[in-house]
Amino acid sequence: AAIEGILSGIGRGSRFMVLKGATGTGKTFAIAQVIARSGKPALILCHNKTLATQLARELKSFFPNNAVELFVSYYSYYQPEAYLAASDMYIAKTSTINEELDALRHRATKSLFERKDVIVVASVSCIYGLGLPSNYVDARLELEAGQEITMADLVTCLQTRLYVEHQGTPSELERSTFSVQHSAASSDVLVWPPYEDVPVRIQLANGRIVGVVRSEEGARVEMERVVVYPSRHHVTPEEELKRACKDIEEEMEGRVLQLEEEGNVVGAQRLRQRVMLDLSLMRETGFCQGMENYSRHLAGRSAGEPPETLVHYFKKSFGEQNWLLVVDESHVTLPQLGGMWGADRSRKLNLVNHGFRLPSALDNRPLTQDEFWEGAPQTLFVSATPGPKELAWADSAEDVVDMVIRPTHVLDPEIDVRKTEGQLEDLLAEITCRRDEFNDRSLVMTLTKRDAEDLAGWLMSKGVKAKYMHSGLNTVERCEVLQELQEGKVHVIVGVNLLREGLDLPQVSLVAVLNADKEGFLRSDRALTQTIGRAARNMRGKAVLYANRITPAMQACIDETSRRRTIQARYNEVHALS
Repeated sequence: AAIEGILSGIGRGSRFMVLKGATGTGKTFAIAQVIARSGKPALILCHNKTLATQLARELKSFFPNNAVELFVSYYSYYQPEAYLAASDMYIAKTSTINEELDALRHRATKSLFERKDVIVVASVSCIYGLGLPSNYVDARLELEAGQEITMADLVTCLQTRLYVEHQGTPSELERSTFSVQHSAASSDVLVWPPYEDVPVRIQLANGRIVGVVRSEEGARVEMERVVVYPSRHHVTPEEELKRACKDIEEEMEGRVLQLEEEGNVVGAQRLRQRVMLDLSLMRETGFCQGMENYSRHLAGRSAGEPPETLVHYFKKSFGEQNWLLVVDESHVTLPQLGGMWGADRSRKLNLVNHGFRLPSALDNRPLTQDEFWEGAPQTLFVSATPGPKELAWADSAEDVVDMVIRPTHVLDPEIDVRKTEGQLEDLLAEITCRRDEFNDRSLVMTLTKRDAEDLAGWLMSKGVKAKYMHSGLNTVERCEVLQELQEGKVHVIVGVNLLREGLDLPQVSLVAVLNADKEGFLRSDRALTQTIGRAARNMRGKAVLYANRITPAMQACIDETSRRRTIQARYNEVHALS
């Protein structure tokens, strides 16, 4: 019924729809059905790269023959460029790029221009500038057997597409590089596009391509043709680059004069030195570090005009409206979309004011919320606890679709409110009972990181295998703790924020919230409902809220859970399900 309701909305031409799906009801399956039956390409937004990766993997199982792609930030580590005026400290940008994630980003944009059955799962980083899609697709290089091209021309073509010639052995070749090899029969160019798993060999003889070959699992595979896309998304034609360099230099001269008039001679000198170095590199190689800060000039945009993003790649490929936007866990993702522009501008404004960057660097930015939604296609918001914004945007009551019945027929967890007096002993009894009788696991939520660590230590002293999990642990460490819980090496995780949308833990039958009546973000009705949902995949699911009073947020959570349980129990009764 939920799937039919959303498809009806799409058929009616509704611009915004909401799928209000309880935890464990099969929202991913519903999304897959909507995409398949609507027949539209889709962009799915997630609020972090871990959930995006998980969702892409699940969707690939539903669409084994489609181009299901992942587009998330390619940084393993990222420290943005910044200037702290109070301490006169400049922090240079430092980052580590994950080559595999970069390859997946290129694979996604390539698929957008080559296929119609595309599903891209992206993190909110996709609203950052990506380079002109028209330049990117126009710069693709089509090579096929029999084509006339000299070795010198092929090398030039690759270099203008920002591929770097590799001087080492072929075995050391890396993505986005190429090497030239000569033999008695032919001269070969081995090129490794960033989106491919292996390099492609272009064989030339007498000014003509005589073969296109790639190696797959040790075997040579003859290809009729290959399309080589640029090695970077920010690619600029030669004439456009000359114009951009001229514009950059003109802006620099004006800004340097302004800084000197303000008495900031050091900033003026610093800016001139930096920009002139960048310009010399761009004119010589077509690229420089931090080139994205000149993206406004490179794209020929006016000041303040929004940058081109992954959304524009969708529009370039499928038109303004002939694709579907899905916002997963919308109650978290929407606030992220709204907050990214302000944080980015605040940091860069400091750099501009002190002569570290040109004012045009402010236009190397994420889209504002209004820019993102302007001209957005039909959109489906998906959440167990949708926020007021998406509910208000829904075109009509028909476009808010409830999804509360689980395929497992498990009801939402029971909620028990208990006094805080003696809460630790009561909690210990609940945990040990479930562990001893059913080998079930438990999650406990505290107010602070210190509380989480102390409680985990106390439980350990009482013979319970417990660990804490909070922001002090990195992503890998958190994953390890969760895996230990699933494997039974740990029976309890204590944390500050365990709502973790998308976390699938069927082994958990108890969620306990300490100080549930301390009002705030982590004790809001949505946070409590999400947290309690971690026990919704277990038939013995139960939530215990330790509190001395029932707050409005607690009551809203209790009422919503009771509503769902009533619907679920009635469904099970009608269909004779236990």
